[in-house]
Formats: sequence, C-alpha cells, structure tokens
Amino acid sequence: MFFCKDDRFAARCMASLREKQYSQHYHIHNMLTISTPGRICLFGEHQDYLGLPVIAAAISRRVQIKGEHRNDNKIIIHLPDIASELQMEVSDSRLPYIEKRDYFRSGYNVLIDKGLRFSKGIECTVNGNIPINSGTSSSSALLVTWIHFLSKMADNPYEFTEQELGELAFVAEIVEFNEPGGMMDHLSTAIGNAVYLEFEPKVTAEALQPNLGAFVLADSLEPKDTIGVLKRAKFARLDLIEKIKQHLPNFSLHTFETADKEQLKEVLSGDEYELLSGTLRNRDILTEALELFRNQAMTDAKVGALLSEHHGILRDLLGISTPKIERMLSAAIEAGALGGKINGSGGGGCMFVYAPNNPEKVAAAIDAVGGKSFVIKIDKGTMSL
Repeated sequence: MFFCKDDRFAARCMASLREKQYSQHYHIHNMLTISTPGRICLFGEHQDYLGLPVIAAAISRRVQIKGEHRNDNKIIIHLPDIASELQMEVSDSRLPYIEKRDYFRSGYNVLIDKGLRFSKGIECTVNGNIPINSGTSSSSALLVTWIHFLSKMADNPYEFTEQELGELAFVAEIVEFNEPGGMMDHLSTAIGNAVYLEFEPKVTAEALQPNLGAFVLADSLEPKDTIGVLKRAKFARLDLIEKIKQHLPNFSLHTFETADKEQLKEVLSGDEYELLSGTLRNRDILTEALELFRNQAMTDAKVGALLSEHHGILRDLLGISTPKIERMLSAAIEAGALGGKINGSGGGGCMFVYAPNNPEKVAAAIDAVGGKSFVIKIDKGTMSL
C-alpha cells in the first residue's frame, strides 16, 4: 500500500515497484564487477609487432563492467558513456559478427573456443574514464574486462591468469579481425603495474618496480587512424627487414649490433638507413631503461630524457606525431615536466609526460594549448571488485 502526496510521486512509486518486480523476475542476484586499467608505453613504442620487447605501465584511468545473470537467454550490455546498448543471445556455438570490430561477440567467441559454456542470460553496464581512440588502449582494456567478466559468469567458470586474459583479448581484438597490432596493450592492461614484455621466442612478462612519481596524460582531441598508422609503420619496416635479409640472411633485430649498421649503407637508401638506425636506437633505449629499472638505478631526470629521445625517433622517422601534440609536449616541458612522448599508434590521440613535481601545473599548461589532461599514476591490472 502506497501513501503518496501527489499523482507524480505515485507514478514514481509504481514505476519503482515495477522495476523491482522486473528485476526479481529476470535477474539472478550475483552482481559482479570487473575493472581494468588503460596503459601507457614507456619504452618500445611501435616495436612489439616487430617481435621486440616493450616496457609498459598500467594507469589510473579504468574501464568497468558491472552485471549479473538473467533468467532468460539475453545478453544486454548498457553503454551509457556512448549512449548505446547492445543485445545478443547466449549460444553454445560462436556468434556471427554483425558489425566491424564486433568486440563483445569476439570476446564471447574466444571463450566458446576455450570450452566455456553459457546457458543463462547476462545484463551489465560498461563505464570508463580511459580516453577513447586516443592511444591509451581503451579497446584492449574493454576486451580484457569483458573476457574476465564472462569467464566468471560462465556455467563452467574458469580462473585465467592475468597473462592468459591478455592473450585471449589479443585474439579477440587482433586475430579475429585480421588487423595489425601487437600484444602489448592487452598484456599490460591485464597484468598491470609496470611490466617488461618479451614476445619471442615466447611471450613472457617480468614485473618491474620502477618507483615512479606522477605522469600527466593528455588527449590532443585529434582523431587518429590507428589501422592506417600501424600499417605504414609496421609494413615499411617488415619490408626493410626482408631487404636486409637478402644481404644478411641471419639478420635479426634482436641480435644485430648497432655498430654493425654501417655495413648496410651501401645496400639501403638514405631513408631506409635512417629507419633502421631509429629502430635500433629505440631498441637500445629500452635495454638501457630496463637495466636501470632492474638495478634500482633509474633517476627521474633519466626517465624524462629517455622518454624524450624515444619520442624524437617516433616523430622524425615514423612520422606519428602532430603539430598539436608537439605544442602540448613543449608546453609541458616549459611548465616543469622532465620529458615525454606520444602514446599509442600516433597520428593524433594522446601523449604523456613524466611530471613527478607539481603535475597540476604541467596539466594546466597542456590544457592552455588545447589538450585535455589527466594526472595519473601507475596502477593495478584487471581485478574483481
């Protein structure tokens, strides 16, 4: 029995009751929340798809999925951040793809391939504060979160390791749609903190304890063509490697000594030689940083200097920066940041700077030239809340 003062309040009361009855009819109350961070690439940007190692770090901007089972066979995914909703139905077999980069269905499919089964529907809501399509791995973090969530909601739930979740997300995002790209995004968001990743001869992850202060992540608000940039940066160097192997059949980016590059001057064009030199230097920057981290010998100044050198190569040889990102980096350095770089595939999107001292001042300087900044710290990987 409701005692309401007016008709409008009575209507809200009745709507609340109907919502409660609907929830009781269609839902089984076992609410689950999974949260996963975005990531920045400290060293090794545009190197993972060449099989070279990277050092990445999870950041304190995250995506979250919260949901529960239903008593029917529907999967309903609410996406309030983009004012959208997706619906599908549980099945014992793979779901057909309906749209380009159909990540919710591909995440479901990779678990079906792993033997997980679903007979109960699911309703969930996705929220996040990772900049979208900006180089901070929002799509990879979403897929890690979704696969982690589904793995616990299955009829036969399975506790994948963080690395396994990252590898499954890679399959769902890259392999399923035959797209370019490496595994760094998926592994670093799944594993979390700072991590050194090797991809050959097998995938390995080494936790690092760099004891770093604050960073400032900033979105240029420029749209980027991730696939186009990756194709250009990736395939140009794959072609270069094949050309080198015609003269040095045993050539490998893993083992080739930088000092030996002089012998290739006669067989490479000037642009090709510079591209090789930059790729080798980025590899060596990572090696230098890794040893400093492992030995607890890294300083704040050195972090900044290595980041800025890395960025210069990405800008000048791969051409992935933009005038606006350069203005943002310059403003940050003038305001006290120690160094920084573009983040992700480039051609727009995000950059970040290392700003352990007064990061708010650095953020304000970036905003003043048109960026949208966030003070961030290194954060944990995917987790159940």
